[in-house]
Amino acid sequence: MDVSAPLGLLAELTHRCPLHCPYCSNPVELTARRDELTTGQWLSVLDAARDLGVLQVHMSGGEPLLRPDLPELVGRASDLGCYVNLVTSGLGLTPSRLAGLVDRGLAHVQLSMQGADAARADRIAGARAHDRKLEAATAVRAAGLPLSVNVVLHRANHDQVGALIALAERMGADRLELANTQYYGWALRNRAALMPTREQLAAAEPVVRAAAERLRGRMEIVYVVADYHERYPKPCMYGWGARQLTVAPGGDVLPCPAASAITTLPVENVQRRSLSDIWYHSESFNAFRGDGWMRDPCRTCERRSVDFGGCRCQAFLLTGDAAATDPVCSLSPDRGVVADIIATESDVDTPFVMRGPAAVR
Repeated sequence: MDVSAPLGLLAELTHRCPLHCPYCSNPVELTARRDELTTGQWLSVLDAARDLGVLQVHMSGGEPLLRPDLPELVGRASDLGCYVNLVTSGLGLTPSRLAGLVDRGLAHVQLSMQGADAARADRIAGARAHDRKLEAATAVRAAGLPLSVNVVLHRANHDQVGALIALAERMGADRLELANTQYYGWALRNRAALMPTREQLAAAEPVVRAAAERLRGRMEIVYVVADYHERYPKPCMYGWGARQLTVAPGGDVLPCPAASAITTLPVENVQRRSLSDIWYHSESFNAFRGDGWMRDPCRTCERRSVDFGGCRCQAFLLTGDAAATDPVCSLSPDRGVVADIIATESDVDTPFVMRGPAAVR
């Protein structure tokens, strides 16, 4: 199979985070600080990624601002010619700290928001964070950087879609991503508390559509639908191992951010194998490239090059078989699994299990 070079690297610098969001897609067993890659190791990863062909570096976490070497890492990626994006909660992103990152080559900031007002947002985040996020957004705009706002939607904030769009407008966002929760890691643990109702989804769609039309040319709105309720699954990032790779805090290299959920696949690590060799030759990256791995109904489906059989991680978590058709798909023989989840969890009043900090100290 002809494999192209990757376009983007998601550099998860740490799992440490000042927030405790119950929808977090990071693993329940988080990488401890002592096991994170060192500055020198991350610099080597960035060098190897650029040699491999990477042009975009997204520095994420956890909260990447908790790494004191962040300016050095941003500077190296920028000096290599990469477009550098900071994916952050905004806590700790002061004007002076942002100025230092901009001087090193930071090109874009993606800021997470949990709700449209402080009371709701802080309850979801498990911390008094909302007002500090607004201050961070003001700093980003004052620095002249493009700003993306990301909101993970779920039952506790889905009714605020219109207010969230208005908030992003006031923040001066260039792009707003309204992404319904994907159930991996902490989010899977909280699925019964996070699953939106059909009524919430039906009410949100026309609000988003109208706002996208009204704001066309001023603020891009991306709405990531709740795929449990859809007829077909969302595409897997242009296909498994096609354009992106993730390096986790301890150096594990993954074809997608959630791939560690597939426990039947070996996990490669930059401390044991070169990034290039992992991308082109490892079992984990080649397992679901193309369509040769597919079974029916995917193998003969006209959508196999559109949605690539759906999400491999979701297929594994719901069926135990990563090569199965994503049960979200209406053509999947396992669609009943998803139907049962919707029927039993969409209207359940279940409290959040907040993501805790103990595992990452």
